[in-house]
Amino acid sequence: MKSKYWDEKTIDKIRKGYYSASYFNKTKEILLKEDNLKKITMQIFQRNDNAVLCGVTQAIELLKIGTGYFKNGKWVSKWNTLTIKTLKDGDVLKSKQPVMHIIGPYAYFAQLESLYLGILARQTRIATNAKNIVKAANKKPVLFFADRFDYFLNQELDGYAANVGGVTNVCTSAHGNWFTTEPVGTIPHSLIATSNGNTVETARKFNQYFPKNNLIALVDFDNDCITESLKVARTFGSKLWGVRLDTAGDLVDKSLQKLVEKNNELHGVNPTLVKIMRNALDKEGFGKVKIIVSGGFNKDKISWFEKAKTPVDIYAVGSAMLEGKNDFTADIVKVDGKKIAKVGRKLMRI
Repeated sequence: MKSKYWDEKTIDKIRKGYYSASYFNKTKEILLKEDNLKKITMQIFQRNDNAVLCGVTQAIELLKIGTGYFKNGKWVSKWNTLTIKTLKDGDVLKSKQPVMHIIGPYAYFAQLESLYLGILARQTRIATNAKNIVKAANKKPVLFFADRFDYFLNQELDGYAANVGGVTNVCTSAHGNWFTTEPVGTIPHSLIATSNGNTVETARKFNQYFPKNNLIALVDFDNDCITESLKVARTFGSKLWGVRLDTAGDLVDKSLQKLVEKNNELHGVNPTLVKIMRNALDKEGFGKVKIIVSGGFNKDKISWFEKAKTPVDIYAVGSAMLEGKNDFTADIVKVDGKKIAKVGRKLMRI
């Protein structure tokens, strides 16, 4: 069968247990050799309150393409022997709340446990992070800027998970592939560097070659955000859609250096810098220019900015979207109609 998520070579590897812990592969081999086709109920849960469930759709497709066995070198699908009961992507979970029951002969899907638990763990973690960050942003747009912080082939599922958590803006085509959105972004420091460090000239080139894109200037290259923002605004006027501040956390912008001895919260992008920039732009008639901030933003930093009533229009968030953990556990809780489980586990309703 064709898969939305995996090509034929990957599907073959899944079926052969290439990605599975060896003891699951050996368990499957034992059960098949003994013709042990007892119908079991596998129960899956996680331990965090207010987690945003994600990965269910992909986990089900994994079971569709991976439930069965090889006979004389050919794959025999046994997907039709399973019954799946599950919550859906986006559901908010309580600790130890069951999210899925897989019911059927364990011999046919034993090797998939490592895989569906990993799918749920990663996607739920990202969806939960995204939800918490979006909530902290107080209805302001959040840009998913996590492309550079993990293996690139994860981008499709990461972008989907972020969207389940409430993020609608992503920076790569892969991020938006599963929910059909176009990527957005600004200008990188590298383009400014290749323009001899000239922010205005870089913005001119961007506008020349991508006139239909919103012109958003990156303004911290010289560590003088206010000056560079005003230069770009004066040059482009109404064509300038926004400016992005990305000052490194170990630097203090030139406009704040006289104040740093009295305030230790002036490093990197901070509320004071943004407020000064907003006032400077407004004073010269550039009130429509939006301010985008990036660089080390997470739920707590965004909460700080919002509490300080910082005039930010968009938050760009990177590695914080991928941080933490949200492990899932699978246990057999019923065998051939009889409740049976390891101590501490029991069959629960979904």
